[in-house]
Amino acid sequence: MSLTLPVGVSNRHFHLAQSDLERLFGSGYQLTKLKDISQKGQFAAQETLTVLGPKGKLENVRLVGPTRGQTQLEISRSDAIILGINPPVRYSGDLKGSAGVRLVGPKGELELKEGVIIPQRHVHMSPEDAKRFEVRDRDRAVIAPVPKMLAAGSEDRAVIFDNVLIRVDKNFVLDFHLDTDEANAAGLVNGDKVRIVGKSSHTEATEHKKLITENDVRRAMMQKRRIKVPAGAKVTPAAAELAKAHKVFI
Repeated sequence: MSLTLPVGVSNRHFHLAQSDLERLFGSGYQLTKLKDISQKGQFAAQETLTVLGPKGKLENVRLVGPTRGQTQLEISRSDAIILGINPPVRYSGDLKGSAGVRLVGPKGELELKEGVIIPQRHVHMSPEDAKRFEVRDRDRAVIAPVPKMLAAGSEDRAVIFDNVLIRVDKNFVLDFHLDTDEANAAGLVNGDKVRIVGKSSHTEATEHKKLITENDVRRAMMQKRRIKVPAGAKVTPAAAELAKAHKVFI
């Protein structure tokens, strides 16, 4: 029988920098734990914020602790439409050039210039899990839900998730993270099971070369993969320009 992973549905939430936490909640403020969440050391806090966009607002957006080096808001595409913004789909922490919003707390407000993303669907797993599933960190996988018992007269949505990022770390707990839009489209809830059914054509790869040319970048684009440039490698100006325009380099 093939291996399965549990589903973790991620609702909109914040990770705040300590300086921003204090601007919004007061000097020296510390988050209050509400409950632990799936990943080790992280917790849902009691505190919430209001988010203001050009067209609308989101109220009671939960904070997740502990604080981080840079403030980050993770929302769904539906949330983005309500706010009237167009954040990029990114993995957590990849915030450069992302969207901005205004944050309102009980003790203050601030304009977040960047830090709003739609989270890339991804799998957390330990190195031991990676061996069992025969994957590596930053692989891209295809994932399918395990069929569930449904009410009489109801049919399965039969959604397949492509381009699922695999992240491997010794502190990670096994789960498949997706947002509320994705979960609702597939009829998935926390604790449901999914399987890795293949490797995605959206891949990342390190070019083991001392010189990366425009042809290398074009080949990566045709293969729908991104390039991780190794330390010390030289990149031709044409390659750098093309890669920047199409976001090929990691």
